[in-house]
Amino acid sequence: MKRVAVLISGGGSNMLALLRSMEGAHPARPVLVASNDPAAAGLKRAAELGVPVAAVDHRPFRGDRAAFEAALLEPILAAEPDILCLAGFMRVLTPAFVARFEGRMLNIHPSLLPKYQGLHTHQRALEAGDAEAGCTVHEVTAALDDGPILGQARVPILPGDKAETLAARVLTREHALYPAVLRRFAAGDRTPLLLD
Repeated sequence: MKRVAVLISGGGSNMLALLRSMEGAHPARPVLVASNDPAAAGLKRAAELGVPVAAVDHRPFRGDRAAFEAALLEPILAAEPDILCLAGFMRVLTPAFVARFEGRMLNIHPSLLPKYQGLHTHQRALEAGDAEAGCTVHEVTAALDDGPILGQARVPILPGDKAETLAARVLTREHALYPAVLRRFAAGDRTPLLLD
């Protein structure tokens, strides 16, 4: 049984999808939800599901990412995770942190990578006139929103779409894709998954 820690920064809707999927015959179990924001609503939601939580406020560490990550590592290492899932964790991690979890850290990104790395993905897809958008789960590497792609789900861009409406449709696909990829990854399957 693989042990999974999830990092969040906000409400944690993808985190909830992951936690709720890890039951029954699933090859993994959640052991920690941690956040860089002690007020993140997702911490309360995870605790209500019986998952241990931790928070390390990044603000006192301004300008010293290494010190913040050292503090964040304490509860993570204490939980002894086999897999680390980033689920709306809005901090860029240093190469040293990423290297510690090389091959064991996943992220979900709201675009069809390699398109639109970084922020404002939905607006960028609309401005480019794309016919479709979507989301990607990938292994985390030192490069931002890079690394081997483990799964993607696509949605059509509809006439009249705004960034907010597109984001809402993509989010529903994220909630299906991330748990499906985690299940396969925890079982040792790294074959890219394409969800229709």
